Amino acid sequence: MLKRTHTCGDLTLDHVGRTVILNGWVDGWRDFGGLVFIDVRDRYGLTQCVFEPEVGAELQAAARELRNEYVVAIKGVVAPRLPGKENPKLKTGAIEVRADALEVLNATPTPPFDIQSGEANEELRLKYRYLDLRRPAMQQVFVLRHRITQLMRKIMSDQNFLEVETPILGRSTPEGARDFLVPSRIQAGHFYALPQSPQLYKQVLMVAGFDRYFQIARCFRDEDLRANRQPEFTQLDVEMSFVEDEDVLTTMEPLVAAMAQEFTGEMIALPLPRLDYHDVMERFGTDRPDLRYGMELKDVADLAAETEFKVFRQALGHGLRIRGLRAPGGGQKYSRKDIDGLTEFAAGFGTKGLVWLKVEADALTGPTAKFIPPAVQSRLRERFEAGPGDLILIVADTQAVTSQALTNLRSRLAAELNLYDPKSFHYAWVVRFPLFAWDADEGRFVAQHHPFTMPLPEDLPLLDTEPAKVRAQAYDLVINGEECGGGTIRCHDPNIQSTIFRLLGLTPEQAEEKFGFLLGALRNGAPPHGGIALGLDRLVMLYGGLTNIRDCIAFPKTTRGTDLMTGAPGTVDAKQLRELHVRLME
Repeated sequence: MLKRTHTCGDLTLDHVGRTVILNGWVDGWRDFGGLVFIDVRDRYGLTQCVFEPEVGAELQAAARELRNEYVVAIKGVVAPRLPGKENPKLKTGAIEVRADALEVLNATPTPPFDIQSGEANEELRLKYRYLDLRRPAMQQVFVLRHRITQLMRKIMSDQNFLEVETPILGRSTPEGARDFLVPSRIQAGHFYALPQSPQLYKQVLMVAGFDRYFQIARCFRDEDLRANRQPEFTQLDVEMSFVEDEDVLTTMEPLVAAMAQEFTGEMIALPLPRLDYHDVMERFGTDRPDLRYGMELKDVADLAAETEFKVFRQALGHGLRIRGLRAPGGGQKYSRKDIDGLTEFAAGFGTKGLVWLKVEADALTGPTAKFIPPAVQSRLRERFEAGPGDLILIVADTQAVTSQALTNLRSRLAAELNLYDPKSFHYAWVVRFPLFAWDADEGRFVAQHHPFTMPLPEDLPLLDTEPAKVRAQAYDLVINGEECGGGTIRCHDPNIQSTIFRLLGLTPEQAEEKFGFLLGALRNGAPPHGGIALGLDRLVMLYGGLTNIRDCIAFPKTTRGTDLMTGAPGTVDAKQLRELHVRLME
């Protein structure tokens, strides 16, 4: 075999006159009769090779047989390209290799899709993932992923954190999502669970005195897959001892700043903004707002009460919210047909209608404008800070529906009206989440984050009187409308932890059965501790300028949880099932 001496991204004018060997894939070929040009590609770059008449008819004929994606070895001498033939887009664009030897290492069939462009439906790309990953654009994503993980390891190590691995096979515990279960062959009827996160283990490490832990951790959740969710994902997992919530945030901010500088060239100001959960829910309708643009939600219930509009009056009578937003320039951009499309879009989030008002120089126009007195119209313009050409959109419904509809309208309108630079970044912390959420279907409280979260000290008395009002020492890192990280201060006091378990509907016996080892650890000298996890896949997606998280994972699953390349999940034979004491239902 002609073994490579250089990669396809190495050669420059400094190498002119050297004999080199390149190994790689044929990226393109051009036959000009007397000259045959072959572009050879590997993950480092692309180099043009030329087979001249001097090499002989046999070697030229062999070069003419090459096709895209053949695996080849080419030996030759580096030479400068002819004046005017340079390619400034390539690092190797000033040179070419004048070939004198060729070895075909693998003659491949025609690929099922064009490797260079990647133009194919996603199912085809995932089925032939080994070809999809061969594309330079995809390989650059994984170069970026590698750089991010290396930066994470450096920053955490520089802050005296230890990287510790935690088990993949653990115990099933109710942490929120559904566990992936693995039957035990040795202990019939017993199951391991794949970790939803290393949560319990990292808390135990704090009890063990490790003080500062991190891990690039694999996590597994058997839940229904929505956009940009995968059943297995990777996170930077962090835990610290003797800290409060602010300590965790300030410890993680150097990493956030380092990522911003390394991957966007931006020097961001620290500390990052701290935004209260209830405030952002009111202003943006979501706990992960995109803050690259304004368009905040406004409550207009008081103004609606002064109108004759029947829909508003009925909503107020039923105790519903009346909220809206202003779309800058939307009155000029959107036709009546366009607004009908926005109304249909909002209906997808549960609304029964969308009130719209175009802002003119001296009045509001639209089907409902006649029901709004001039004085109220003036105050609406003032409330939304609206000017001529703007569009006001209002929804009357429950808190949840108005939030869902308006936050999604806000995102859509911002993109359509070009209200922000898609390459810009905004970073913020959202803090003080509720400790509990109410599950109406089950008629009980569930943990907003997870059941091991410490309440804010000032809210501890509310555990016994008004649990719904208890706020948590919880925090999320939000970048461009994406939740890129989240964490909490943990409950190190076994008495408070037992109270939280009780409020979540667990009897002392159930709590001991499911979390006995953790409660035992807490009783044996647990320090105050807390941590956070940053989603690696989501960070790669953001810094790579991508919109699909599957493009950030080497071998992802579809929305049905299948691996189209390997056919997983698949069936197993009866003998394996018997060994695992598993019997399939007829």
